[in-house]
Amino acid sequence: MTIAGMNHFTVLTDDVAKTVRFYGDVLDLVAGERPNFDFPGAWLYAEGRAILHIVGGRAREALKPGVIDHIAFSARGLGATLARLAAHNVEHICRQQVGSGVWQVFFFDPNGARVELDFAADESAEA
Repeated sequence: MTIAGMNHFTVLTDDVAKTVRFYGDVLDLVAGERPNFDFPGAWLYAEGRAILHIVGGRAREALKPGVIDHIAFSARGLGATLARLAAHNVEHICRQQVGSGVWQVFFFDPNGARVELDFAADESAEA
């Protein structure tokens, strides 16, 4: 067996529409085709791939963090991303890794899932 890469992440929510809107507005992910499961949800796409599955129908008090710490995406356009996060009033932390110089941006989605965006070291934080 060979692992070829990550296929998708799943976020549990009590509000599918709000979660889809957040990832669409903030990360430009696009809702697309999803099998007709017997539970509410959505699949969000980037560059033609369903990379984020949203599963609804969960009570807020049942949404507890597990052993997964965060979701990380490779991204392009650091300056524009920082401007977009600010425009949507999303609190975030931006830092540059020592050594590699990779830019990392961290924030939380409406469900409390921590999201990381990684940008190339040569990107500019200016919009």
